[in-house]
Amino acid sequence: MKINKMKNILTFVLFILFSITWSQKKELRSAKKLLADSLYNETKDFLIKNQNIFASADQKTKSSFNLIFFDVYRNLGEYKNALDKLNEIKNDPRLVKDYDIQAQNLKADIVNSAIKDTNEKKYLSSVEKLFLAYMINTQENIEYLYYAASNSVNGNDYETALEYYLILRDVKFSGIKIEFYITEIETNNEIQLSSEQELELYSKDKKFTNPVKRATPSLYPEIVKNIALIYTNLGQKDKAISAVKEARIENPTDLPLILTEANLYIELGDKEKFKELINKALEQDPDNATLYFNLGVVTAQMGDNTNAQEYYLKAIELDSKLEAPYLNLVALILEGESEIIDKMNSLGNSRSDNAKYDVLKLEREDLYKKCIPILKQLIQINNKNTEAIRTLMNIYGTIGDNEGFKEMKSLIE
Repeated sequence: MKINKMKNILTFVLFILFSITWSQKKELRSAKKLLADSLYNETKDFLIKNQNIFASADQKTKSSFNLIFFDVYRNLGEYKNALDKLNEIKNDPRLVKDYDIQAQNLKADIVNSAIKDTNEKKYLSSVEKLFLAYMINTQENIEYLYYAASNSVNGNDYETALEYYLILRDVKFSGIKIEFYITEIETNNEIQLSSEQELELYSKDKKFTNPVKRATPSLYPEIVKNIALIYTNLGQKDKAISAVKEARIENPTDLPLILTEANLYIELGDKEKFKELINKALEQDPDNATLYFNLGVVTAQMGDNTNAQEYYLKAIELDSKLEAPYLNLVALILEGESEIIDKMNSLGNSRSDNAKYDVLKLEREDLYKKCIPILKQLIQINNKNTEAIRTLMNIYGTIGDNEGFKEMKSLIE
């Protein structure tokens, strides 16, 4: 009697299990049919409605269910839900290949959507997506965390940006990539290629020469700089300085890091420290015209016009096409004009005062004449630099050079 009762219970259990399994397979077929017809919302509703059926399913059935759910969420652009479902099948050994393929597909969709958001200036929406792309594989996709941090800054979410930049700093992310270039002999134009294989292919063509592999600059100094600037923006200046100094302990001669610290001190108004660091930078890169220009700017702000002029002249000597030093040099020279004008205005009408006036007038004209060759050189470099043209036109007008005045006026017109 008991044996028959046990048989009946076992038969009933097996029947229930068979019914559940049959229902699961039936619902999976129905879901797949809806998905095949691209009815994504309908598939989603169907899966949600029937998800309790799969709660007790075996690993294979659950994975199939989650894979369909993943596909639905991905096509609907619900990327966070898609990633959650993808992670649920990650450890199923039967779906390793499927996981890898779908992870790449999801990453591509997320990144493309993030790029679209960025182009439309929807920065914070882009940040969420880029962070998801990073989370798919935090080692392989770490560059997306860098872009997420950048867009957090663009979206004025500095605390999120700081969080991401600190992760990048701690893993010493550099973002260095190898780029491939070759020169076309006929045009002498350097062409960027997409891969080393393409470089090897072009190298065999006699129309091209000088194949080059070139590393991109490290992003690490920029990351440290942004950490410092965000700390400054948040009013945490001590942390800002500490962040740069820590980075420089490991790389004391790294030029971008020296400049990062120098720029930070400018932000903090410490011109002496800025000047000290720029001089250190010049020890690393003595032929850098921009460094001499920056040194000239700060030296002038500190009231040392004589040395500032020397720095501007050195910048011009190193890079004659750099326009800013010319204008700053002229501005420094013309600073002496206000003192001369004050003296002229303080004179009376006596014979001795008139004689002094004539001397001062000549001094003023000498200042103008010092500026003329500097401005002419700049206009030769760029004849559309309206600031230089107007300044020279005014000088010609003041000293009575009508021909020069007309020439500059015609350039303006």
